[in-house]
This record gives sequence, structure tokens and C-alpha cells, in this order.
Amino acid sequence: MPPTNVPTLRQRRLGAELRKLRERAGLSSTAAAARLGVQQARMSMIEAGRYAVSADRVRAMAISYSCNSPELIDALTTMTGGRTRGWWDDYREVLPTALADLAELEHHATELRVVLAIHIPGLLQTADHARTLFQDVVPPLRAYEVEHRLSYRMKRQEVLHRRPLIPYTAIIHEAALRMQVGGSATARAQLKHLLDMGDLENIMLRVIPFGNGIFSGNGQPIDYVSGAVRQLDTVQLDVHHGCEFLDAEAELVKYRTVLDRMESNALKPTDSLNLIHRIMQEI
Repeated sequence: MPPTNVPTLRQRRLGAELRKLRERAGLSSTAAAARLGVQQARMSMIEAGRYAVSADRVRAMAISYSCNSPELIDALTTMTGGRTRGWWDDYREVLPTALADLAELEHHATELRVVLAIHIPGLLQTADHARTLFQDVVPPLRAYEVEHRLSYRMKRQEVLHRRPLIPYTAIIHEAALRMQVGGSATARAQLKHLLDMGDLENIMLRVIPFGNGIFSGNGQPIDYVSGAVRQLDTVQLDVHHGCEFLDAEAELVKYRTVLDRMESNALKPTDSLNLIHRIMQEI
């Protein structure tokens, strides 16, 4: 299989996980390449996600590295082979690459958790709400760029409706619910959409009201994307320069703890929907 010049996030993650297994085994890249009978340069490209590997090759590498987790090995084999084209690839030429990587990450997720302090989650936004946000981006986007981002966001939302259903938990601060993005009519429609989505069996909305005091974390939007096994989880953070993806074990533990604390500080799902309904009536 030929090398890939621009590997996707999923390809880079497979390579990174294989590198972690090698390092835990105490093997240098050169020693591992010799043991597996491949060139050291190819080993480097595999670990950089630039060279596609087969499921059999991954199993051979895992055995050579004394990996004792069948679940992890099976999960890694599902990430092998050449690059599989998804709908998100249509946007790689018109949007930042990280956005396409995020959609691919969500496509392969087993569970999604998100927390936001001043925004409605992207997967739960109405088109009018999202368009208003995109029209206020700094530096400003051209009209066609706004429409590219809008169509991408709407397409991303399909992940919540595909079968089998993916569990989705959204922890939203009351501040985000009271911001009248796009005016009162758009804000009411957005809250009505949240109520409708909250009735779906796989979606759980949890609201942190103003009166609940401390807010864990620093208010930064957090997406926690669960993989087939916990080692393959990923945290996505929205930062000023775009998306940042984290997968180090310590980081995953940290953000799981933050999410758990926020969820424990939020209202129960029924009470959360009731609060959303009251705010909608007040607008």
C-alpha cells in the first residue's frame, strides 16, 4: 500500500497507538522493524499514519509487543487498511482539515459527551442559530464560506440518528440557554429544538443552572468521543485557532473527571427539560 502524504486523524491515531505499544515493550523503532522484518523507514511511516497496514500486520505487531488486551487489538484492526472515504472528505478542500477529522471521529464513536458554558452544542443547533454564529466569526467569513460551514454542521448532526444509535450526553450551562442568538424568534426555535432532541432515546440533556455554584473546568467547550475501547477515546477542544485533539492517558482521565463533576452538578434530565421549557416561555 502506498504512503499517504496527508494522513487523517484516524490514521495518525492508529500509528500513535502502535508506537505506544512498541515503547511499552521497550523496543526502539529500529529493533521493532528488525523483529517484524520491515524497513525502519517504513516503520516510521506506519507510526506516523502515513503508511496503511493490514489487520494481520497490526496483530503481528501487537503480539511482537506483548500486548495482552484482545479488545484493544481488535479495535486497532478496525482502523487498518487504506483510507475510507466518507461524506466529510467532500469538505476537506473548503474547510479546515480538523473539522473533517472531527466528523470522522464522531462517525466511529461509541458514545459522545459534550459540555458547553455559553454555546449550544453544534450537533443540537438549528440552521438559523448556526448561521448566525458563522456570520459573526472573526475574521469574517464570505457568504459561500458560511454556507459551507452550515451544510457541514447540518450533515454532522446525522450521526445522532444513525443506527445503531450512539448515546449522546450534552451538559449545558443555563447561560447558553438564555443567550438570544439571532433574536428572540430564533432563540425560541432553538430551545424548542433542544426539547425535541431531548425526547430522543439516545440523547440526554443536563443543564447546570445559575444557582448551582461552582463550574468545574474553565468554561472551555469539551467534546469527549469514546472509542471501541477506553484507550482509543479522544478529547476535542475548541480553541481560538481551531480544533485541538488530545489522547494521552493522563488527559483522558482529567477530562473524564471534569465531565463527571459537571454532570453531577447538573439537573436531572427531566428537570433540565423543564428548565429549558421555562426559559423558552420567558423569551
